[in-house]
Amino acid sequence: MHIEHIALWTDQLDTLVSFYETYFGATAQPKYTNPKTHFESVFVTFDSGARIEVMHKPALGTRPIGAPPLGYAHLAFSVGSREGVDRLTQRLAADGHPVIGQPRVTGDGYYESLILDPDGNPIEITV
Repeated sequence: MHIEHIALWTDQLDTLVSFYETYFGATAQPKYTNPKTHFESVFVTFDSGARIEVMHKPALGTRPIGAPPLGYAHLAFSVGSREGVDRLTQRLAADGHPVIGQPRVTGDGYYESLILDPDGNPIEITV
């Protein structure tokens, strides 16, 4: 058994899809639009086969950036090395994305950083 995909709501569908393409090498599939409900969705696929469904529907509620949600805590992307963690974290910061946890070794031995995507969702970058 494996997780087929996860889904994220957004108020900025194209921006979020572009974020995952630009920084994490995702490939966007064609946009699905339901003209009756105005629901839109784009699946982004990663080299590993993992997928995220990025979804939009008018009049979505919002949560403050950085507010801890119930359930979803973060997505984690492995970049293969400490240097990769440092490099991608620096690139995201230079492009104006908030870094809320600088690269470090955690208490349980992971080397990681923590950034926010354009919607304020936490993204862990790890070895």
